[in-house]
Formats: sequence, structure tokens, C-alpha cells
Amino acid sequence: MNLIFASSNKNKIKEISALMPSNIVLQGLQDVGITQEIPEPGTTIKENSFLKANFVIDFLKNKNTSVFADDSGLEVEALNNAPGVYSARYAGTPKNDDANNKKLLQELNTKTNRKAKFVTIITLILNGQVHYFEGEIKGTIAFEPRGNTGFGYDPLFIPQGYRSTFAELGAEVKNSISHRAIAVKKLVEYLKNSQP
Repeated sequence: MNLIFASSNKNKIKEISALMPSNIVLQGLQDVGITQEIPEPGTTIKENSFLKANFVIDFLKNKNTSVFADDSGLEVEALNNAPGVYSARYAGTPKNDDANNKKLLQELNTKTNRKAKFVTIITLILNGQVHYFEGEIKGTIAFEPRGNTGFGYDPLFIPQGYRSTFAELGAEVKNSISHRAIAVKKLVEYLKNSQP
């Protein structure tokens, strides 16, 4: 089965490919000829996730396309759950991980509460039906970037039960416990059970 992942982020595609069953061939946006960035005008993570998946179906003009999209956000308790839906462009456009991390640390400079959570919502459109899968992991924000693997807020996010950031833990550990991994496992389970 061919399944399109509505992303051109090679890190994400690699991360999710590793979790997919062997009978599913994962394709990124570039594999199906989509080179422009998909607009994300939604005001919630769920809405953006749906808009990205639906964009692929509209672009390919094929309602039978199997596609999924994810949208993730970092929600920091002391910042009223910011950056949330704006996580990727927290410091403005174009997207810049270092600038986002720097801004987050500045915003938390005077805060003692470092509690945060990562949330991912996956939208799967399969046979014209829409399905949602959610993943969440709680943790805290480090006082400075640590580690050199991963992307986004990985150098700052310390998952609950660990002393290291995602960027220090490395891809293998992160992929087994992350918000995205939790949502993808639910997606994979659904796909396994829906395959003839």
C-alpha cells in the first residue's frame, strides 16, 4: 500500500518510515510532485493537521489517495500553552529552530514553572474517511540547549522520567517515547487492522 505523508521534512519522514509496517510504502510530498509549502492557516493543531492532509487530496485531484498529515506543538504551561499551534514559526518566518529555541528561553527567563508538553495530532484520510490519532508527552524545558540530535525544540525538551533532552537521548529513544511516536503507533495499529 502506498501512503503519502504530507511533509517535506526529511527528518520526520525518516522518523515515521522507521515505525511503519513493511507492507506500507511511505512517500513524502516531493515524491508526489508537491514542492510548495502547504499553508497552515488553522488556529488549532488539529485543524492544521486536517488542512495539510486535505491539501494533498485537492492537489492530486484524487479522492482515493491515502494520505496522512501531522501537526505538532509545544505547549508551555507558564506561557499559557504557547507556542502551541505556532511552534514552528514562534520567532517569525521563515522557520528557524535556533531562533525559536532562543525566543522560548527568553520568554521563560523570569519563570520558575518549566512544565511543558508536546502534542501531535495525525489526520489520516483513507477511502474518503477522516480519522484522527493523538499523542502527548509531558516534560520540562531545560535552561539551555543540550544535545545535538533531532530538530525543533529537541535540545530544550526533557521528557518526564528522564534527565536528558530529546536531543541528548538520540533518535532511537526519542522515536520510542515521543508525542509523534505515540500518535504514529496508533495510526500504524489502525492501518494494520484495516488492511485486508
